[in-house]
Amino acid sequence: MHRRLNCLFILLLLVTLSGAQQKPAAPHAEAKTAPGTILPSEGAVSAFLQQMFGYDSSLSWKVVSIKPAEAEGLAEVNVSISGSQGQQGYKFYVTADGRHAVSGEIIPFGAHPFEATHKELERSVNGPSRGPADASVTIVEFSDLECPHCKEAQPSLDKLMSETKNVRLVFQNFPLPNHDWAAKAAAYADCVGRSSNDAFWKFIASVYGGQSDITAANADEKLTGFADGAGVKGADIAACSAKPETTTRVEHSERLGNTLSVNSTPTLFLNGRKLPAVPYEVLQKLVDFAAKEAK
Repeated sequence: MHRRLNCLFILLLLVTLSGAQQKPAAPHAEAKTAPGTILPSEGAVSAFLQQMFGYDSSLSWKVVSIKPAEAEGLAEVNVSISGSQGQQGYKFYVTADGRHAVSGEIIPFGAHPFEATHKELERSVNGPSRGPADASVTIVEFSDLECPHCKEAQPSLDKLMSETKNVRLVFQNFPLPNHDWAAKAAAYADCVGRSSNDAFWKFIASVYGGQSDITAANADEKLTGFADGAGVKGADIAACSAKPETTTRVEHSERLGNTLSVNSTPTLFLNGRKLPAVPYEVLQKLVDFAAKEAK
């Protein structure tokens, strides 16, 4: 009973891993104790937990204690989380500057822990998108077209976009170095996206569908055919894929992902909140919560 709740906590707490270059949210009021130790207020901790778990009305939490940790300069925070699966205690630490929480990984801390990443993505994304440009919720997907997990995640994203009107989905290329035709597919995808936004989504669906038949040896032939099938001229896309400016654009997307500590695919950022591929029901709840928070 407790194991499932604990896994949920870890999933939604640790997947918000903070990139080293993020600008953190401003800390709440703090109370000094011993020299070198600053404790976050209970209000600051509660606001942070609201951002982490407020999407799920079945969850509730209580701050049990906030005290100096054994390691100098860290505050130890103990909370109790209750839900339909039972009650679970959990402990994490907050840095002395009030900017980060530590629980196996380092994550942003504060009432708006995902804001800095959200703004960085708004400034830097360069991939194709679908959904309203002014949507209150933006999901940025870092994906590898050779990745089977990305293929598995796509139906949930397609369903979300068909059922939810106030979401914008942005696709960012993130070809993994251990995949032998992923970089080539990323270049083709970038060129298709710049040629036709509608064709792009048809193209990646075809690539995912044909993953098992694509090899490094036949990738150009297959990808050119998928581009033709998507409604753009495959020969032109093939030529575009070999141009230096296309390589530069794919590398920009990779650098952006690296800056935000993307190390696997698919990785999603929902209004700046870092997530792996999650069950559709959880994704929908997170979207609804983010939309309410954005009002």
